[in-house]
Amino acid sequence: MSNSPLIGVIMGSDSDLPVMQKTFDILNEFNIPFEVKILSAHRTPGEHAEYSKTAERRGLKTIIAAAGGAAHLPGVTAAHTSLPVIGVPIKSKSLSGLDSLLSIVQMPSGIPVATVAIDGAKNAAILAVEIIALSEPSIKEKLTVYRHRMAQDSMGKNDMLQF
Repeated sequence: MSNSPLIGVIMGSDSDLPVMQKTFDILNEFNIPFEVKILSAHRTPGEHAEYSKTAERRGLKTIIAAAGGAAHLPGVTAAHTSLPVIGVPIKSKSLSGLDSLLSIVQMPSGIPVATVAIDGAKNAAILAVEIIALSEPSIKEKLTVYRHRMAQDSMGKNDMLQF
């Protein structure tokens, strides 16, 4: 596997970094190279469009886009690339992230964005890992081990039940 980034992680503001840390943790656990950028669909539209339009040519396989409030970043990203885009709705103060979730899932026909739960940065990373695993056998193997370990951890909790 190349050392060049395979996954782009973008967010509209650095205030999204604490939520997105779970994405970074999972991608690091799987040793998948990624890049992180602060790009706003509204404040830096030119730079964002250029990033999205050139993503595939630069070797990215998928983009995770986190956004709160109006949450246009994932959708605008998907409009500029044919790569899979995974949207992470960020919990907002005004509507607890429901505004972000609805903005991301209500994409027009033909421009899909895969959407995870509000603040679902971990699942976004796992979905991106699954996409990479389609063409990287070593990542597929790590994913199999990860899921097996997760199942074992879950079943192990039964041993601690006492009534």
